[in-house]
Amino acid sequence: QVQLVESGGGLVQAGGSLRLSCSASGRTFSSYGMGWFRQAPGKEREFVGGISGSGGSTRYADSMKGRFTISRDNAENTVYLQMDSLKPEDTAVYYCAAYLYGRYNLIVDNDYEYDYWGQGTQVTVSS
Repeated sequence: QVQLVESGGGLVQAGGSLRLSCSASGRTFSSYGMGWFRQAPGKEREFVGGISGSGGSTRYADSMKGRFTISRDNAENTVYLQMDSLKPEDTAVYYCAAYLYGRYNLIVDNDYEYDYWGQGTQVTVSS
């Protein structure tokens, strides 16, 4: 069982930056691929990006490339989402999620492929 807790959300002006953190319980954090998803009001949850268990590989949704960066610190059981050049359309609840990386040995982007989810953190970007 893995418990995930996100933090770092808040209100930011367009063009600004935020860094979200996701802390995980458990001793085998590096066994899990981690993903970030977001859900805006009235919209489906969408993949933001993911990172492999070792942190050596990352993958991003096209609309986030160049603006968002995912990293992880396995010693601290934490994954990060650095968000730069934020836009009002980035407003959403952001979730981190985990899956056993060895199941696929690649970064997956479908929410049903993830086993554990955090409670989410709200990000609001004002224009």
